[in-house]
Amino acid sequence: MKRLRENKRSGEIFSINEHNINMVDQAVQQKVDQWLNGNIDEESKQQIETLQKDPKNLVDAFYKDLEFGTGGLRGIIGIGSNRINKYTVGKATQGLANYLNQSFTGQEIKVAIAHDSRNKSDYFARITAQVLAANGIRVYLFESLRPTPELSFAIRELKCQSGVVITASHNPREYNGYKAYWEDGAQLVPPHDKNVMSEVNAIENFDMIKFEGNTDLIETIGAEVDQKYLEMIEALIVNNQVIQQQNDLKIVYSSIHGTGITMVPEILRRIGFTNVNIVEEQAEPNGNFPTVVYPNPEEQEAMSLAMAKAKAIDADLIMATDPDTDRVGIGVKNNQGEFQLLNGNQTAVLLIHYLLEQWSVNGKISDANYIVKTIVTTDLIDEIADHFNIDCFNTLTGFKWIADIIGKLEGQREFIVGGEESYGYMVGESVRDKDAVASCAIIAELVAYCKQNGQTLFDRLISIYHQYGYYRESLISITKPGKSGADEIQEIMRKLRQDPPASFGGSAVRMIKDYQSSESKDLTSNETSAIDLPKSNVLQFFTEDGSKVSARPSGTEPKIKFYISVNNQLDNTSDHQAITELLEARINQIKQDLQDFTR
Repeated sequence: MKRLRENKRSGEIFSINEHNINMVDQAVQQKVDQWLNGNIDEESKQQIETLQKDPKNLVDAFYKDLEFGTGGLRGIIGIGSNRINKYTVGKATQGLANYLNQSFTGQEIKVAIAHDSRNKSDYFARITAQVLAANGIRVYLFESLRPTPELSFAIRELKCQSGVVITASHNPREYNGYKAYWEDGAQLVPPHDKNVMSEVNAIENFDMIKFEGNTDLIETIGAEVDQKYLEMIEALIVNNQVIQQQNDLKIVYSSIHGTGITMVPEILRRIGFTNVNIVEEQAEPNGNFPTVVYPNPEEQEAMSLAMAKAKAIDADLIMATDPDTDRVGIGVKNNQGEFQLLNGNQTAVLLIHYLLEQWSVNGKISDANYIVKTIVTTDLIDEIADHFNIDCFNTLTGFKWIADIIGKLEGQREFIVGGEESYGYMVGESVRDKDAVASCAIIAELVAYCKQNGQTLFDRLISIYHQYGYYRESLISITKPGKSGADEIQEIMRKLRQDPPASFGGSAVRMIKDYQSSESKDLTSNETSAIDLPKSNVLQFFTEDGSKVSARPSGTEPKIKFYISVNNQLDNTSDHQAITELLEARINQIKQDLQDFTR
């Protein structure tokens, strides 16, 4: 049996299967009807009609509106309110434009726009530019794909009030996304993120979106901003002499089909490295990412071609960046002479320790300096900061929170470096988001420094463990797609709060931090204290043996993540393997506890 629904705007008749409607809840069907009866193009209407035959995917596409999370707007490319398409991008941009026009009355408002190599990224960038221009806003649109950190730099350099980059970072190929930035070059934080979403939610129909306007307000940018961005990174180098002496360092680099190819080889050449070997199979920007399953340098599979090339030429360093070049993964030789990938915590430790050491040697560290990391990043960084007598601020996950601290302290104190476990690092204050281009430059400098001093990067990492304590981390990431998955994730967090585990890895839980209630509870004394950070759906459990387990639903992907951290003294570097095995056993026991709890 079929029921006919008339489109009042066009008089067209849409045929909808009655059985399928019964499988779709009323709120979802109402949203579907709004789209079908709205002012959208015929191709989009046909896509919805096709989707009506698949109730589960219809619900996933329409059960909610995409919302700004820790990394902005992100979703699967396709039709629907929970998908990335012309209309969701247009709606987000119209909301941003409305808020900008309210916030900067009487000023010429300027917005910079960049995009990565993903499918339809250039199309969505043009849609964004057109909507902004239609709202009387001047747009600086990069001529072709550019790294996300360069967009952040451009906002500050061109004195824009906002910026947008079209990217889904390291997500699978079917995704795209939309990151919005404020005038400081950082991603939106309260109140701006909520205010923009309020404006977005106030758009009741597509007629309220201005898709066409004054294209004279759209200006193409490119080489001039590139030059200034690269000059800024060159100025971050702390030991040019080492690079000159080790200029033939064998570096293997892969852009994994992303934007890094536009900037990383060039910055390495500019600072003096002459032996940079590109993974040619992954050099061409391609949104289908044909050589990888996930374009993510955290994944061994994505790094396999770079690893093979490094082995073939006996390289000193492997580096690979994600599609929008804000994350970098690295590989070095271990003590057995085999190439080993380092995780994000290890790279952050090495990078931060090196910069603090060099600043200290050069007499540049003062009480005004500080570093920043996130609450789920290794606490070894706090130990290193204590050694150099420098403040280390801990903040919520997401570089927008690191940038928020920099913004609040701007003009009062000087930021040196920040990092997070998910392969993102930021050096200096000129960019307000994680920057893999600058990170590649400093990492290559660090490896040259190690080689000049007769050690490998792996040797240096072990010596850091020996001096400050051996911290080892691991991550469990559980994917729960769609509406049903979101409900499951909520249930896991509810259970963790209402019936928390008494122990992890055989060690009793002694403290619980709940960032949603902003409360830290000492289970030994039963005393509570306030957490002075914005509210976030994160739980942390601290055990008697010093282990830490953090639970956090992702703000950009349909996942719940469990971050595990354990530590032990490394009294002798020769004991590294034995202590590694001890810590891995502890991690595996905690993983088993988590699996049992979430089953």
